[in-house]
Amino acid sequence: MGQDAFMDPFSNTVGVFQCKIYLLLLGACSGLKVAVPSHTIHGIRGQALYLPVHYGFHTPASDIQIIWLFERPHTMPKYLLGSVNKSVVPDLEYQHKFTMMPPNASLLINPLQFTDEGNYIVKVNIQGNGTLSASQKIQVTVDDPVTKPVVQTQPLSGAVEYVGNMTLTCIVEGGTRLIYQWLKNGRPVHTTSTNSFSPQNNTLHIAPVTKEDIGNYSCLVKNPVSKMESDITMPIIYYGPYGLRVNSDKGLKVGEVFTVDIGEAILFDCSADSYPPNTYSWIRRTDNTTYVIKHGPHLEVASEKVAQKTTDYVCCAYNNVTGRQDETHFTVIITSVGQKWNTGKLEHFQAMKMLWMTSEYMNLLLFQMLLVFLGCQGLFQPLIVYQDKICTVQFMKLFSTSLPNSKTIQSEHSCAKQCIGVK
Repeated sequence: MGQDAFMDPFSNTVGVFQCKIYLLLLGACSGLKVAVPSHTIHGIRGQALYLPVHYGFHTPASDIQIIWLFERPHTMPKYLLGSVNKSVVPDLEYQHKFTMMPPNASLLINPLQFTDEGNYIVKVNIQGNGTLSASQKIQVTVDDPVTKPVVQTQPLSGAVEYVGNMTLTCIVEGGTRLIYQWLKNGRPVHTTSTNSFSPQNNTLHIAPVTKEDIGNYSCLVKNPVSKMESDITMPIIYYGPYGLRVNSDKGLKVGEVFTVDIGEAILFDCSADSYPPNTYSWIRRTDNTTYVIKHGPHLEVASEKVAQKTTDYVCCAYNNVTGRQDETHFTVIITSVGQKWNTGKLEHFQAMKMLWMTSEYMNLLLFQMLLVFLGCQGLFQPLIVYQDKICTVQFMKLFSTSLPNSKTIQSEHSCAKQCIGVK
């Protein structure tokens, strides 16, 4: 007589069909086969743990004996309970902790404690014409679930880029066998030249901090029975200013030059990437003199109120926490109403502005070269740099009283006046 025993938990119904399929997967339907789904099972302290066991045989049997043993490292196995057919004989010390319902060989442990961690050995004996025996071992681990971690950041007030350091610590109140992992913007954080971890990985140290370290940090903690992730934290890092730039609401811009019609007002906006936000100052340069004209990120220039047709401005951005500052220079040119300079002229102006502070001699050579090269043909109005002044030939009258008293220079000046029809 043959018997298949493939039992549901605590059920006396034998899954004959399931057992036959299972044994076919094992590659045999003769003798005795004992199998467990996993050789390591993780349990939670205080809860029940079920150790499933499947066995099957294809031989006449008069008795089926099941024995459960328990062993810890470096100790002899201890008898827990056993059964012959449907009669269970427990060890009196454990009779209320371990449960088995033969012919099902599965074992229930309830409640699970840390002292229950170890190896559980099940042995099945089939008595018939002879005795068939088979056994399996299951390792049981016992853990407390992980509680939600909390990330603490030091210093709380933040750190200055390239100067300060920062430490993130992951704190967990409950859980055993904890494994820590740090995430930045949802991705694992790895060791770098500035990132380091404590031996248990529960602390992330950044030294020094940079702008690139800004992000959403979290701590993921897991163990064999659970995992939990902390809330997102964003460390405070002070940086900047970076990328200082000036834009306007109107006017033609090429490089650092803005043009605006007489009678128009132009609004400038100065911005830079920084934390905390920068403080801004606007500086105007006139006749080799610089002075602050306004504080704040915006500046309005009314063309009719500008004494000079060409004026230099500076926007200065300052971060009062990092102590760093940056500035950007630009020029405003006032033109006649409706007369906008084309891009070529502005680019030419940019090139000539490079010589703004050169010596008087170099300015004079440039003045001469422009007149000779252009031939005073009036194809377009060339830009002239002379004695720290920039103008077009049509405004050559500006130089009539400031040219040096030299025959060579005076002859050049006369040539210029003839070319443009100056009386």
